Amino acid sequence: MSTPLEEQQITVSASSLRSMRDEFQRFLMEYRFGLQEIETKISILREEFHEMHDYNPIEHVSSRVKSPDSLVEKIQRRGIDPDFDSVRARITDIAGIRITCSFVNDVYRLFDLLSAQDDITVREVEDYIATPKGNGYKSLHAILEVPVYLSTGRVDVPVEVQFRTIAMDFWASLEHKIYYKYERQVPDNLLRQLKDAADAAAELDARMTRLHQQIRGAGAVSPTHLV
Repeated sequence: MSTPLEEQQITVSASSLRSMRDEFQRFLMEYRFGLQEIETKISILREEFHEMHDYNPIEHVSSRVKSPDSLVEKIQRRGIDPDFDSVRARITDIAGIRITCSFVNDVYRLFDLLSAQDDITVREVEDYIATPKGNGYKSLHAILEVPVYLSTGRVDVPVEVQFRTIAMDFWASLEHKIYYKYERQVPDNLLRQLKDAADAAAELDARMTRLHQQIRGAGAVSPTHLV
């Protein structure tokens, strides 16, 4: 007895959807593993500083892989072809990690320690600390590529790493909430207050760095410098 055409179409459609779902999950899995590689490197540095040095520059670490909905929205917004090769080439923040440090010197120090590792490739650096955005936003953004070894072979995965001080992170969190509340149409008076707050945060960072150096000695937190 033959299967009705309608049932055949439903079966094919369900099978196709499951295949697409599985392929998408495999795609995001690569980024999840790449993120884990970077997290492990940071964890090792953090534990070494804790065990071997009388100072730990890492205050807080948070990470995420973009959700499927968020990734699809970005693909559509940027007009990217909906195939995995195009997405790999043009979207580099699918996996992201944020490292919050005590002082500005620590930001550059940690970037140097990570980027100097043999299996890390620095694809891109945007230094919004040296050159802040117009609204006052400060952070060091880096796209670090790390190898992931799967059963099918090596995959080089980009991970966006953001380095901030506590003051920068507090300001960025407030700015995000304000932009969300006003659906990015923020009144001019609030924008001016945000910029003033960014300047105050930068001054706080500078003061706290000077105080820390007075307590520990000027050479205690001197980093290698970003090139």
